[in-house]
Amino acid sequence: MTRVHAFAEDALAELDAVGLHDAYRDGLSVADVVEAAIARADAVDEKLGAIAHRAFDRAREEAAHPRGGFFSGVPTFLKDNVDVAGMPTQHGTDAFVARPASADGDFARMYLATGLLPLGKTRLSEFGFSGAVDHLRQGPVRSPWHLDHYAGASSAGSAALVAAGVVPLAHANDGGGSIRIPASVNGLVGLKPTRGRLAQDAMMREMPVRIVSDGVVSRSVRDTAAFYREAEKVWRNPRLAPVGDITRPGRARLRIALVTQGVGRDSTPEVRELTLKTGALLESLGHRVEEIDNPVPGFFADHFVLYWSMLALAITARGRKDFGPTWDPGKLDNLTVGLSRHCRRNLHKLPLAMATLASSKHLAARHHQQYDVTLTPTLATETPLVGHLRPDQDYDQIMDRLMDWVAFTPLANATGEPAISLPLATTAQGLPQGMMLNAGRGREARLLELAYELEQAVPWQQIHVD
Repeated sequence: MTRVHAFAEDALAELDAVGLHDAYRDGLSVADVVEAAIARADAVDEKLGAIAHRAFDRAREEAAHPRGGFFSGVPTFLKDNVDVAGMPTQHGTDAFVARPASADGDFARMYLATGLLPLGKTRLSEFGFSGAVDHLRQGPVRSPWHLDHYAGASSAGSAALVAAGVVPLAHANDGGGSIRIPASVNGLVGLKPTRGRLAQDAMMREMPVRIVSDGVVSRSVRDTAAFYREAEKVWRNPRLAPVGDITRPGRARLRIALVTQGVGRDSTPEVRELTLKTGALLESLGHRVEEIDNPVPGFFADHFVLYWSMLALAITARGRKDFGPTWDPGKLDNLTVGLSRHCRRNLHKLPLAMATLASSKHLAARHHQQYDVTLTPTLATETPLVGHLRPDQDYDQIMDRLMDWVAFTPLANATGEPAISLPLATTAQGLPQGMMLNAGRGREARLLELAYELEQAVPWQQIHVD
């Protein structure tokens, strides 16, 4: 299996973000760490294809006088669908030419206020619609675990760089699984938070059903936990109880529902078996696990796809207004065009689809009166080979293949509940296969406590260790 990573005996070493915080306090040079991260990016990105925009000179300048915050001087990347002052926001498309943003968007302002130091921006699928980044001009973003396989999407670029050891954590966002999908594929921790947990750019806030959440992908539970602790010091939603400072496993033994049937699609026999093994691990730790049928009706998937396609229709209809005079819809890929066409043909069904998504929170609330946490596989199948989801294929074929793979993640986007993917399993081929834990609204702390417990029980597979 062809693995690619950049771990080395340099200033960055194997440190995670919390480890860097401690090392800086003991005298480690921020400038040396930033140079190490830049060298690592240069070493692997030709093979991974993960970087959308390089801001290395800016990072070197900032390393001399890093902004304050717990993560002061910790190198990172942001996904190329949020505004960062001085960097273009290209959204993974060739359909327009982006100018550098004049100011940080609301999310980047909060994110960077924690002290994180940006090296640039990472690639995503066109407008985040696909579960894999595969651009006809730029090529795919490949998994550092095996270059013949995708790194997931839409936050694939961020996940590939974190998994390969370039930076300890990076921004990701999730409208149908795009924190959790690449976390699963790349052996990372990926927490999609409760709706409204973090500050967001206007484009995300103005959706009729706010399915998108921002967050991070990281290699350790403590990095993800520390990020949410520090982020809510900068910006906090008063309608949600704070996540707080979660640093260890919880003591409560939980009621856990185990589901291996996706919404409208089933998991493969191998993925089902890996999920059952994770359930057995949780039982061995004293939790009560019960396998149940998926309580979500199969038609939910059709409603989610129609709502998803409405976002594509909005982009194609407003392209020139939103993205300027360089807008060229002829350069959109087949998935974006197909989604837009699907919505136009089914506009009469859109009110019901939106109502179904909005009401899903009630189904979820009833479910979590009986169970504290739900365990599912993050993805229904093993990671596809590069080419499987090429955006020049027929739209119906792309969608069918996507739905086979991404059969578990979209529900939490509709309900607004938190869900975390953890690198708890490995396929027979040696690829990471994430397991997903979902909890009730505002229960990120519960998921992080359980994640700490699982991380201690089954340390994650390491890309640089055979």
